[in-house]
Amino acid sequence: MDRESRNAAIAALLIIGAFGSFAYYLPNVMLATGEVSSILAVVVVAIFMVALFVVFWLRGISQRRKGK
Repeated sequence: MDRESRNAAIAALLIIGAFGSFAYYLPNVMLATGEVSSILAVVVVAIFMVALFVVFWLRGISQRRKGK
């Protein structure tokens, strides 16, 4: 494994790890925000789902600018 592919694998691992750990606590966060407002709970989940795709989209743009 060369340096570039190792860095890409580490970045992907960190991104998936961060989102995975947040997803583990997401039901508790939803229940807590659901007590305040059910719409707020939906917004929290929507932000979580969109954020995952946005992070990988931004990473793809970054990689294209580097010419890879």
